[in-house]
Amino acid sequence: MAKYNIKEAKVKDAAYRSMIRPELADDLKEKIYKVLVTNKKYRDPSYTAKKLASEINTNTRYISAVVNVKFGMNYSNFVNKYRIEDAVKVLANKQFRDLTMDEVSEMVGFANRQSFYAAFYRMKEITPRAYKNQALAKAVAAN
Repeated sequence: MAKYNIKEAKVKDAAYRSMIRPELADDLKEKIYKVLVTNKKYRDPSYTAKKLASEINTNTRYISAVVNVKFGMNYSNFVNKYRIEDAVKVLANKQFRDLTMDEVSEMVGFANRQSFYAAFYRMKEITPRAYKNQALAKAVAAN
């Protein structure tokens, strides 16, 4: 997986993950989901785990623990998952066919095109441009 500098994830055993009370973890899970997903804060490239922790009155270790345990991924992958889901919708929409990859990247919350390409490729195993071309070709064939 040398393409786009993608490295295999290392599984770490962090003791603090098991120290969080289950009730608190469930409460934080709902708050994290509401802020990041429902309120679409993932679209803000400068919205960090530190800002999220401050907004929901907790700390970044708890954010990390809850995202790891309850969502099964790290904070960055969690945020990028929703960004990529948005990007897929934009790239497949004929209405947005004239947008550049930089514009799509910015629209869904990535700070730069390189991060967008790497995250997209990691999750979809295809580049955003190739995905867009395939999706638009299918749309044309369907008409």
